[in-house]
Amino acid sequence: MSWRAVFGMALVATTASAAAADCGPGVLGTSRVLMLSREGAAYGRAQHAPLPLEAGEVVLSFDDGPRPETTPLVLQALERQCAKATFFMNGEPLLRSPDLARRVRDEGHTVAMHGFRHLAFGNLPEAEQLADLQAMQKAHLEVFGTPAPAYRFPFLAETPTLLAALKSQAVTVMSVDLGIEDWLPDQGPALLTERLLQRLAENGGRGLVLMHDAESQTAAALPLMLQALKDRGYRIVHLQWSASP
Repeated sequence: MSWRAVFGMALVATTASAAAADCGPGVLGTSRVLMLSREGAAYGRAQHAPLPLEAGEVVLSFDDGPRPETTPLVLQALERQCAKATFFMNGEPLLRSPDLARRVRDEGHTVAMHGFRHLAFGNLPEAEQLADLQAMQKAHLEVFGTPAPAYRFPFLAETPTLLAALKSQAVTVMSVDLGIEDWLPDQGPALLTERLLQRLAENGGRGLVLMHDAESQTAAALPLMLQALKDRGYRIVHLQWSASP
């Protein structure tokens, strides 16, 4: 059975033309949009079902921003390669830099939630977990004017309390397929690029990639990483969500 049959009710059909932009030759580009329904689904092979990606397809995602010192550099690198990504923002920096957050959205990227504070929620009482989610949703609505379609747990530390709350509100939980440990100290562009390519190869040449736009070394390495993806024939898939459940 094809992935289209398996995921038929959860996805809206997309084509390469839906993601096409007048990027010109010689850039990585965005090959297609993968439109997800607004529902309490969960994706990411680290913890859940995989996204329906073909061989060679990569979804770029960034956590922990926006950060004025680094997020603009990440946006610049993506723009130069005409590549789109999903940004999972924390509520505190979102409220500190609302104009930068809206710039991320206005440049065509997808915005979603990553917890109001970057906490390991399993160490907190249920009431505090739910209060953080409510604060995150309020911040997202205040800055963007629309409810957030998706949520990624800080540290990928999912809890039954928040999983149930998100599912009841038709918010998609996004885990990851692979990360590159770009939060570790002293990770140069060549090392991060080599690790990205190695992890993709280990994941069958496809995957949902976790990076951090709040990390200076990630911002510095992203041009090289994107060029390496292009040189090796990878194709960027952009996640979006339908307007309503």
